[in-house]
Amino acid sequence: QVQLVESGGGLVQAGGSLRLSCAASGIIFRIDGMGWYRQAPGKQRELVASITSGATTRYADSVKGRFTISRDNAKNTVYLQMNSLKPEDTAVYYCHAQVYSRSPTYDYWGQGTQVTVSS
Repeated sequence: QVQLVESGGGLVQAGGSLRLSCAASGIIFRIDGMGWYRQAPGKQRELVASITSGATTRYADSVKGRFTISRDNAKNTVYLQMNSLKPEDTAVYYCHAQVYSRSPTYDYWGQGTQVTVSS
């Protein structure tokens, strides 16, 4: 069974930084895309950033220039460095990965980690 375990959320003041990590564990043959989504109260879940196995990245316009996504393929881990945080970045952040494993499931999600930015 593949699991995604996130860490690094918390409370930070506006202008501060946080780094999220998400590690995939289990019997994994290959991981394709990995990414971070977020969901604020009363809003739909939205893509924050994604990265392919070849390290091509994509960002939501609202985070370009402030957030950086990266991955360590040897550790099956994806990171999200968040700088210049704003109160509107407050949300639950979810890790996502496209995983080839023994299971027919391809899309996996983490449990979510709360990020709160105070003004």
